[in-house]
Amino acid sequence: MKHTIEPRQRLLALDTSTSTLAVAVMEGGKLLAERNIKAERNHSAYLVTAIEEAIAAAGVGKQQLDGIAVGVGPGSYTGVRIAVTTAKTLAWSLGLPVSAVSSLAAIAFGALARGTGQAPEQFAEVIAQTADDASACSENNLAYGRDDDKDLSAGAEAAEYSAQHWIVPLIDARRGQAYTALFSAAIGQIPRRLEPDAIRLVADWRDELAARLQELPSGQRPAGVWFVGDIEVHEAAVEELRPFLGAELHIVGYELEGAWLGLIGSEQLLCGAHDDVHALEPNYTQLAEAEAKKLR
Repeated sequence: MKHTIEPRQRLLALDTSTSTLAVAVMEGGKLLAERNIKAERNHSAYLVTAIEEAIAAAGVGKQQLDGIAVGVGPGSYTGVRIAVTTAKTLAWSLGLPVSAVSSLAAIAFGALARGTGQAPEQFAEVIAQTADDASACSENNLAYGRDDDKDLSAGAEAAEYSAQHWIVPLIDARRGQAYTALFSAAIGQIPRRLEPDAIRLVADWRDELAARLQELPSGQRPAGVWFVGDIEVHEAAVEELRPFLGAELHIVGYELEGAWLGLIGSEQLLCGAHDDVHALEPNYTQLAEAEAKKLR
């Protein structure tokens, strides 16, 4: 059984939390192959085949993998379970470490990169440098929000610099709600978490973010604020920020892609951020009690 991660680690990444099934094979932070399929509610019918096709296209075998990264949501209740169950089964049978990745983090990363013309291959060196720096690894594990008891505000300092962009991923949860979070990144950086994954009323979340922005001096506001993901149903609510943000507001529809999930997973695994294969569970978020009362 393997107990260490090779410097040129081969990683299988998979996610079924949204309508898109995403699979990628990485090596040392470089994308070898990916499969992104609009599977809607049929993830279970396509996942195994997509994994086999991606591994074959990458020119590796399952026995040559060094780790597995899995999107744990939040998102579709049934969808998330499919990827997590598959990842746990593979990790256990192959004796591999497994790392849980926030699906919202992957959406935020991919959407900002695509919206600013960045390609996955640009981040391989960034990941390698982080993995060689123990202090950076420790900071990144906090930034990913792997310990819910820790204060995420340590990462908020990054948002005070005007080169940073705020990214607000949205996965529609109906009735005016979305699974969402807040991340920050400058061009060429992997987004770091500012607020935890949660299900929120989008109108309230919009107002909370607007108030937070207004508290910042004009020279410390982010270069752009990106609402990304399942944006169509929430576009009208988000557009209410236009008078305040103007051209700094970006509203971008985006579907999760395996490469960005794989990049986050590569960094986490190379930093030693593994999860107990038996205890790993999907991220089922709950609506805050105050917000839940509004819907009753």
